[in-house]
Parts: sequence; structure tokens; C-alpha cells
Amino acid sequence: MTFSPSTADMPDARTANPLDAAAAAIQSQREGSFAQLGSTFLTRLPAAPLPAPYVAGFSADTAALLGFPATLAGAPGFADYFSGNTTREWAADALPYASVYSGHQFGVWAGQLGDGRALSLGEVEHAGARYELQLKGSGRTPYSRMGDGRAVLRSSIREFLCSEAMHHLGIPTTRALCVTGSDQPVRREEMETAAVVTRVSPSFVRFGHFEHFSSNDRIDALRALADHVIERFYPACKDDDDPYLALLNEAVLSTADLAAQWQAVGFCHGVMNTDNMSILGLTIDYGPFGFIDGFDANYICNHSDSQGRYAYRMQPQIAYWNLFCLAQALLPLFGARYEESQRGERSVEDAQRVLEAFKTRFAPALEGRMRDKLGLETARDGDDALANRLFEIMHANRADFTLTFRHLAQMSKHDARGDAAARDLFLDRAAFDAWANDYRARLSQEARDDASRALAMNRVNPKFVLRNHLAETAIRRAKEKDFSEVERLAAILRRPFDEQPEHAAYAALPPDWATSLEVSCSS
Repeated sequence: MTFSPSTADMPDARTANPLDAAAAAIQSQREGSFAQLGSTFLTRLPAAPLPAPYVAGFSADTAALLGFPATLAGAPGFADYFSGNTTREWAADALPYASVYSGHQFGVWAGQLGDGRALSLGEVEHAGARYELQLKGSGRTPYSRMGDGRAVLRSSIREFLCSEAMHHLGIPTTRALCVTGSDQPVRREEMETAAVVTRVSPSFVRFGHFEHFSSNDRIDALRALADHVIERFYPACKDDDDPYLALLNEAVLSTADLAAQWQAVGFCHGVMNTDNMSILGLTIDYGPFGFIDGFDANYICNHSDSQGRYAYRMQPQIAYWNLFCLAQALLPLFGARYEESQRGERSVEDAQRVLEAFKTRFAPALEGRMRDKLGLETARDGDDALANRLFEIMHANRADFTLTFRHLAQMSKHDARGDAAARDLFLDRAAFDAWANDYRARLSQEARDDASRALAMNRVNPKFVLRNHLAETAIRRAKEKDFSEVERLAAILRRPFDEQPEHAAYAALPPDWATSLEVSCSS
């Protein structure tokens, strides 16, 4: 079926297919969009057909963000459209596009990369905001290298669920509108089936986009890309003495904040390559991610990460390293206010100064989140040490990350009543008791009563996160064409801080079989 780019002759709204209106709202040449940067930055091509697609997941929340009705998923042609099956009928200048970028992967320069299995349909403007829609798993592009351009149902469901879960945890992220699946076979470690996830973001520009043009000495293109990002997302930078240095500063601050949020909730990205880092400080490219169950500071969620480069404790350091790569890429644009003879040295000094802001931003941001997680309204000397001691005994005992902080809300600053739930997570009860006594002493310095503190703590310490075994259960059922668990889990994760007693099992310790689950870059 073909969708008109205009709403001009649409039928009566009472009988119209809502997909027609949604497709008309997705404009591939909207003024100021990434697509308008031109062919240097992207290649237009149709998606590869996905045979007999079906809907495996749909987010009404994300649909509302785009101005789409909750009934959209049931519209005739929905699965075909959001699998990319209709794109071959579109005009050449309206075709979806894949963008080119480069990057460092596992710390090594990988050269040209790009959207190897993703196509952007265009942008939607709604309620004063603009969002780009991208089909991940839509087939080969000029940037696929040796890949098949496909995503599998397993990884697509994981991305769909985690994108929405992270948003409801309050962590900046791309969103997901839907997942469509197919019985088309796809080879990974084993034979799986194909799927497409429609993800949504204000922008999919990555650090690697800047690295690509800088590494190829395409300074005009580098400047055009930076100007696009500034104009669309950081307009205040235009008033700075050095707008491009100001852009780097925005990336430093947003990335530092994001890293603090990841650490505070026990989230591991798994593949923090520079091409997987958003210039807007969003969590992007959900592949081998994981939420920590039993706390291990050295937790590696990516089976492909044999050296532990992207282990939990390494994430802040890697975020800083990636920002250093971004600064190097932007370096040719810095220093316009200096004389030519001074520009090189002064630009490096300025970039180093801006990069230092990561350290001064990240540490206080994480410390503030830890105080909130511990229910401390005021900041006092020793708070950081108290939090670090908790992490040390959690690590030594492999105490469950999410449940430990959730159960701390039940403790009292007056006596040991309420300790049991948290205490039972630690094999070394004496170590926990010693820490709990110091924690109570610290709580006694707070004016807030136990009940008020518990309410505040439960607003920042989730009860429900997307544990690997929960995602795996939903995936196993989805492979049998039963999507009820995907829907149920998505609904639970929309309210991660609520008690939801009817879903208590989803907040329980993971079963023994969960320890055998592995997630790799093949996802």
C-alpha cells in the first residue's frame, strides 16, 4: 500500500485508517532535519522486504509522544509499514536513509561504520517537539560491511522493553514504538527469526558521526554536522565565544549525567563504543545490556567483552575516554577566536579544560543520587564513604543490587526493626549489621521521619527493572507467537517505583537458571 505525504484528501476521520495519518506525519525532508544535510551524510534506499510481518510489541506511550492513537497497532497495514515493506513504492527523495559514521570499537579505531541495519523513515513533529523514527533490522545498507542487515526477535524485544523501561526510570534514552517479527530465518549463534524495532529519538547523531568526517579531513562536512546539532539541540552555543567548544561542553555534561544515572541504577550498557554514544546524552543502541542482579563491581554483561573493557565499574572511565575521542574529532573547529599561530595549542588547552568538567560533574552527580538512594536529605562528610562501604559489602556478598536499595527503605533510624529484608540478602550478616548501625547513626542526623524517608527512597529506588531472566521469559513465549508476556512486562516496567503487589514475582531474586544466560554483540 502507498501512503500519501499529505493529509489533503484524507477520508472522514471516523472511517480513516489511522496509519494513513501517521505515515503522512512522518516527513523525510522536514526543514532542519538531519536528512537535509544531504548525500555526504547519508544514503537513501528502500528497506528489504520482511515476509509476513506480525506485531510483537507496541508502546501506546511512545505513540502518544508522536501524536499517534493507541489504536494504531491494530490498523490495516501497520506491520508492513513499520517493517519497511512499503518503502519500495516511495519516491526516490522520500525513501528512508542510512547514515554514515565511523568510530572506536573496544578501544580500537574501526574506520567507517554507519547504519548497517537501520533506516530512518523521517521525522514527526508533535506538541512542539520533533522525533526521528528509525527501523532497526530493515536489511542491508551500504554500511553493512559483512552483516546481513537484520535484527532478530530476541534482541528486538530486549531493545523494545529496555528503551521504554529506561524512560520510565527517568534515564535519558531513545524510545521504541513497536516490534514487528517474521518467520524469516536469520543465522546468529543459532538459527533465529528476523524482526524490526521502530525506535524513536530527537536525533541519532553519535560521537562517531563527528569522528568520521574529522578522520577523513572533511572539515566542511564536520562543521555542517556540528552546526546542525547546535541549531537543533543546543542553540545557546551560538552565543558562545567558541560555539563548537560549547557543543563539546554540552556533550561532556550530558554524558557525565547519563553515566551517573547508569551507575546509580545498576545498568550496564555492554558496548560503549564511540559509535554507540549519543551527542544528546541519551542511552542508545541496546544490544548486550544488562541490569546487575547480585552486585559485582566487575560485572560484564557482554559475553563478547572478553577483556572487561565495558564492565560496570569501567563505565564512567569509558564515557570520559569516548568524550576525549569526540574532542579530538571536533578539534579542527575549535579556536576561531585565536590568531592562526596560536590556534592549535590554545585549542588543545581549551578542549582539555572542557573535558575536565566530566570529573567535576560526574562525581557530585553520582554522590547526589546515592544520597537520594540512601534517603539522605542533607549532605555531610562521610556520606560518600558510607555509600562506598555498602557497595563493598554488596560486592563481597553478591547482594542483589535492586533489592538491597529497595529494602533499605524499610529500615528505621531508631532500632534494628525493619532490617530483616535487606539483611537477608547478605551472607555476612555481621558485616551488614556493622554497616547498618552506622547507617542508622547517619539517619539520626536527618529531620525526616522514617515513613517520609521511605516514601522518598521508593521514588528513586525501583522495585522492578528489566532483569535478563524476565526478558528471556518474554522472548521464549514470543517465539511461540505468544506476546502476552511482552505486553505484561512492558506494563509492569512503566511503573517501576510502584509496589504492584500483584506482580511481586517480577521483583523477586532471579532463579538459578538465570545465571546461565549470556548476551553478546550478536544481539
